[in-house]
Amino acid sequence: MFRCTHLFGSKRRVTFALPLDGPRGPVSVVGSFNDWTPGVHELLPRRDGTRTVTVILPPGTHHFRYLAADGHWFDEADAQRVDGDSAITIES
Repeated sequence: MFRCTHLFGSKRRVTFALPLDGPRGPVSVVGSFNDWTPGVHELLPRRDGTRTVTVILPPGTHHFRYLAADGHWFDEADAQRVDGDSAITIES
């Protein structure tokens, strides 16, 4: 799941989160906002057992997927789909 929070100007803080039963090992959110580079935005464990990472995004449509250990790609169930990828649109 993810949630958006309004920041200054037109930017948004987007927090990506995985539940307790998410894949084992490291998981990164990779997408058009980080040149699809694994490890740049790795989800880190929180006290409640979930894993999260926060990214600041400008207006536009941003494609993304999650990448887990052993090259396992998966999509965000709550996201819109654009060209086969999960996507989030930030309105200005």
